Amino acid sequence: MLVQRLDHVNIITDRLAETARFYADVLDLEERDGPAPLRPDQVRWMYDAGGNAILHLNSVDCPRAFDRAVTPGSETGAIHQVALRREDFAEITARLDALGCDYRVNDLSSVGLKQIFTADPNNVLLELNFFGA
Repeated sequence: MLVQRLDHVNIITDRLAETARFYADVLDLEERDGPAPLRPDQVRWMYDAGGNAILHLNSVDCPRAFDRAVTPGSETGAIHQVALRREDFAEITARLDALGCDYRVNDLSSVGLKQIFTADPNNVLLELNFFGA
């Protein structure tokens, strides 16, 4: 059996509303409630335009099926970054500028790729990939 695709990334945060707003404002992800019995003040799911849940954002006090120690705001441990593919380089840089976000651009013209590296409000490093930009 082959892996079909990455399903989602889970971020545990003590800044739930701010984190959801960041992903909505920067990446146009749609914020929705998670499934019952989880409460909206404990979980926000962020969907892409195709209706796929890309991110699960959970508050620190949200019940978890597999619990382990998490320190919100610390670096992402062994996972260096979460990479997402986009098509709108200029628009994303304008949004990051408008929000006052720090970011770094990496231009790999040899493969037709521009990258933006930025951190979300929880210090999760994002790699945004723009092929043909």
